[in-house]
Amino acid sequence: MTTRLSAAILAASAFACVGVSSADTLLYKNINGYTLNGDRELIRFSAIKIEDDRVAQLYSEGDSLPDEASVDSVRDGEGKTLTTGLIDAHGHVLSYGQSLLRVDLVGTTTEAGAAERVRAFAADNAELEWVLGRGWNQVLWDSNEFPTATSLDAVVADKPVWLSRVDGHAGWANTLAMEIAGITRDTEDPDGGQILRDANGNPSGVFIDNAMALIRDNIPPATIEEQKFALMTAMNSLATYGLTSVHDAGVGSSTVAAYKELLEDGPLPIRVNVMLAATDQFYTERLAEGHFRDADDTLTINSVKIAADGALGSRGAAMIDDYSDMAGHRGLILHSEERIHYFMRAAMNAGFQVNTHAIGDAANKLVLDSYELLITETGSSDRRHRVEHAQILRYEDIVRFAELGVIPSMQATHATSDKNMAVDRIGDVRIQGAYAWRKLMDAGALIANGSDFPVESPNPFFGLHASITRQDKDNDPVGGWYPEERMTDEEAFASFTLDAAYSGFQEELLGSLEPGKKADFILLDRDIFAIPDTEIWQAKALETWVNGVRVYGD
Repeated sequence: MTTRLSAAILAASAFACVGVSSADTLLYKNINGYTLNGDRELIRFSAIKIEDDRVAQLYSEGDSLPDEASVDSVRDGEGKTLTTGLIDAHGHVLSYGQSLLRVDLVGTTTEAGAAERVRAFAADNAELEWVLGRGWNQVLWDSNEFPTATSLDAVVADKPVWLSRVDGHAGWANTLAMEIAGITRDTEDPDGGQILRDANGNPSGVFIDNAMALIRDNIPPATIEEQKFALMTAMNSLATYGLTSVHDAGVGSSTVAAYKELLEDGPLPIRVNVMLAATDQFYTERLAEGHFRDADDTLTINSVKIAADGALGSRGAAMIDDYSDMAGHRGLILHSEERIHYFMRAAMNAGFQVNTHAIGDAANKLVLDSYELLITETGSSDRRHRVEHAQILRYEDIVRFAELGVIPSMQATHATSDKNMAVDRIGDVRIQGAYAWRKLMDAGALIANGSDFPVESPNPFFGLHASITRQDKDNDPVGGWYPEERMTDEEAFASFTLDAAYSGFQEELLGSLEPGKKADFILLDRDIFAIPDTEIWQAKALETWVNGVRVYGD
């Protein structure tokens, strides 16, 4: 899945976090502070005192502040807005870090434009064995057609090329990559996957879902050191967006080892709540090791990630009825029901939370049916099992989340990114149960919000904006896309703080600024609760603090 970074790149790069400052006691005064209380009500404060890694006290206007001589450090916020640190409940840290070190195809508008970026990247990185990249999205191209190997062959023919689609559920290869993998017209589609073919039956260069492994399995795996570099690159970048904690969805054994090696040099720069990958070859061994939690609570392992289907953009999401724009096609279930039950049962019996990717209505029904059966069998109703994405739901399945105690872990920017193609894919009726945040909340479900980075930008202010407005950054469409599903400001903020923390069993530590909780907070360049909702996406973090330590900012 990765390529080897050159020795020169590794030698020139340090795994150290950005500069930090810390104090045993800190008074941050003259701030416009916001947090949520236990009733999810927004409360205000004007100063905060930190002792070591915990919040000691909040001060409101008019309260007497402690004598500055009694604290180790005093900072003046100059009236700027300070809030609880934001949590992304679903992202991919290694993939994000690697994406920062690969050809970026996000924003390309034509297949030829994407190929040109590949050519330029390959020319600038001649030492690479494979040319890897991500981010293409044919739906946004002028052609609205899947690409082919031919356009890549025209720019890079002497090295294998592999480029992941923006959602990670399809890949684009050049001819040499297919030759290395032994792909011919006689290669059959694997279960849960599809090889796209031209009019003559030859592989076109695009591989969907499980078929991607045919190419990926031939790419030299990243070493532990390379993974450590990518993880640190990612975490330091995520901190710049105001993220103090992320849930890493689907982590293999070697990456778990890389995280733990990083801990030998001290706490991670931001918190990472790891979901073990159910398809990892050492899955049962990782479960047998039990939960993991480092002394500073920067690395937590208590959940697993399973994938039930593909994505909507590549028509891999498993639907009960045919796609509206492709008769006879209903997407892909990635594993048999028996295997999904094996993954779930093993995790539940080991005391782990189960977080299952499901986008199409068929996949969501399968996952909820499986949870209903296995939660009772394993007595794991207290494990807060989750459905990752919960994107397209039947009305009768919406109410089951609250009934089963299952958390929909959703990504607001998926709605605003998908709005240009979602109705084409599933039609005017099924769309009523898609990205249905309000329906889920009204039925009693708690939503954990995130971004699915690097599929989407990790910027949580994009997610807050999308949650509240149902609009993209151009504030389109006017009034919002199916605006009846939007969240209030407080609900959206809770979904990135308290509710995201709850979804990771960390609500006693994170999610709000209260005495005794961890000192995770951010200083912003504007008041996100006072500016027009249409401007929230423009907000930027000036400082990010984790465990009372500044990990980003001056």
